[in-house]
Amino acid sequence: MAAYCRVSTDQLEQLSSYEAQVEYYTTYISTHPDYEFAGIYADEGISGTNTKKREQFNRMIKDCKSGKIDMIITKSISRFARNTLDCLNFVRQLKDLGIGVIFEKENINTLDAKGEVLLSILSSLAQDESRSISENSTWGIRRRFEQGKVALNHTKFMGYDKDDDGNLIINEPQAQVVRRIFKEYLDGKGPNRIARDLEEEGVPNWNGKAKWYEGSIRKMLSNEKYKGDALLQKTYTVDYLTKKRVENTGQIPRYYVENNHTPIIDKDMWEAVQLEMERKKFFAEKHGFYRVDYGTKDNPFAGKVICGDCSSAFGRKVWNSNNDRFRRRVWRCNKKYPEKGKKGCNNTHIEDKALYQIFINVFNTILENEDYFMQKWREKENSENYLEKYKAKNFIKIVTKAKPVEHFDMDLFFKLVEKITVFKEETVIVALLDGTEVECQIEK
Repeated sequence: MAAYCRVSTDQLEQLSSYEAQVEYYTTYISTHPDYEFAGIYADEGISGTNTKKREQFNRMIKDCKSGKIDMIITKSISRFARNTLDCLNFVRQLKDLGIGVIFEKENINTLDAKGEVLLSILSSLAQDESRSISENSTWGIRRRFEQGKVALNHTKFMGYDKDDDGNLIINEPQAQVVRRIFKEYLDGKGPNRIARDLEEEGVPNWNGKAKWYEGSIRKMLSNEKYKGDALLQKTYTVDYLTKKRVENTGQIPRYYVENNHTPIIDKDMWEAVQLEMERKKFFAEKHGFYRVDYGTKDNPFAGKVICGDCSSAFGRKVWNSNNDRFRRRVWRCNKKYPEKGKKGCNNTHIEDKALYQIFINVFNTILENEDYFMQKWREKENSENYLEKYKAKNFIKIVTKAKPVEHFDMDLFFKLVEKITVFKEETVIVALLDGTEVECQIEK
């Protein structure tokens, strides 16, 4: 005989009940003359509405199928399962194997003829009890939200810990990484490149592992908690049995709490990041890019080169040759040949190496005309647009201490350039992130 024990919360009083159950059944089975002790299976602090995450329960069922267990004893139906379907399914599976379940509180042995009928009635009541508990819990959570009381799992929240009173406090080593992510995004790095750089440098995430994902970076960049605010009830539970949660898009009230805790990112920078994310999304949609922020060290111009004839994206192509010396990388409008054998856009192509030189020329032109550009940027330093203000200040900082360049600087390119538009007349217009446009001629 084996015993199954479970408590549904990790509260102290429930844990004592859990320990008492384990101790009781160990003694009960070991001292009973008709039973041979087959073990105690106990899940701690896990909801009973379904069995998906109950590791010990699932291990017990596996051992039953392996012939290690002949009988199971448990305190009550509500300890075994509060989901009627789960309860009956497992009882029938075990019954087919010749294994009975004894529910002490209800005095049911599932191998008895009357056991399943009574079990069906009582387990339905247990499931209804679970629904009632879930509704009461949800009501309490929403009342706390209405009062502006923030509940947050800080364990997986990069940059914050909790003090003894449950208040969010800054974890400074992690906060430095958060600040770096926000700054690098505004300086032109995409989430994918930020994630790769952090991994290459071995920078630990919230769990101490140097593993980063593009999606996680994007979520961090849009999380209002980094500016000290808290949006409550972003998601909600739609099924108390499966615990399925969905995004709250207005189905139930959401609550916004300002200045809830000490910010890691100042509000100006946070708002600038939101505007930059919107700008990049609009840019990608306008020019037909499948995604944004995918420039890399090997291909910094990806997502930056635009056709001056039809406003579509340019893509990089490799023109091969039997002689490697004549192998060329060129950029051409993606609508040049919309279908095989059919010609579309009439715009010209541009050599990959020409784009590198164009940026070098543009940056040196900026330095030659520093007074003109500085005047424009200083006018925007007090702009009400957070992104415009950030870019202006950043451009001033870059140019103030800059010297003419002879070689391509990728980080500098991402900080300054929005797009490069190529025209048929071998003319290129480089649009900077401050809205300035610089016209260049393609060098041959």
